[in-house]
Amino acid sequence: MARYTGAVCRLCRREGMKLYLKGDRCYTDKCAIARRSYAPGQHGQSRKKVSNYGSQLREKQKVKRIYGILEKQFRLYFEKAERMKGVTGENLLALLEKRLDNVVYRMGFGNSRAEARQLVRHGHFTVNGKKVNIPSYQIDINDLVAVKANSKNTEKFKELAEAAEAKTPPQWLSVNTEMMEARVISLPAREDIDMPIEEHLIVELYSK
Repeated sequence: MARYTGAVCRLCRREGMKLYLKGDRCYTDKCAIARRSYAPGQHGQSRKKVSNYGSQLREKQKVKRIYGILEKQFRLYFEKAERMKGVTGENLLALLEKRLDNVVYRMGFGNSRAEARQLVRHGHFTVNGKKVNIPSYQIDINDLVAVKANSKNTEKFKELAEAAEAKTPPQWLSVNTEMMEARVISLPAREDIDMPIEEHLIVELYSK
């Protein structure tokens, strides 16, 4: 699946907020938002009045960038969310949260979703005992996501497990850092989303 390969700090600056796309770097003084809190480009510092459409577009772009998804795949997620029972916006966020790369990130085994995605692509994780290397794989209740047996003894995963102990997982995940695994105990709820997202703006944009 295609992915964005450009400078990610520009994305945070464009959205005017930290999207935590570079993991630990985002918490330091080296963060681009901390140094240049205006949009990139020649006219980045000019003030512009944002229309309703502009607000809706920016919200969609922000969510795409948070989860590392391009337009075609994001549109497919939205169409699936529309067909599901319940609130479309909340369904959309739940589908994004249930991606395997996001689950790995939420477990704490990745400083960013991009790193978690790479670890999944390299085949370091299993779901219910079977290796899965598809970042967009949708997990479900009672699924067990674990680090593959022969990856657990590597220095990389020992460091990740140690770092994961200091992180607080969402309520829908039961994480065992010692065993390097997590059980999905419920589906992601709206209150589990820790980023400032106004999903209704995305629904309004796609409903035009």
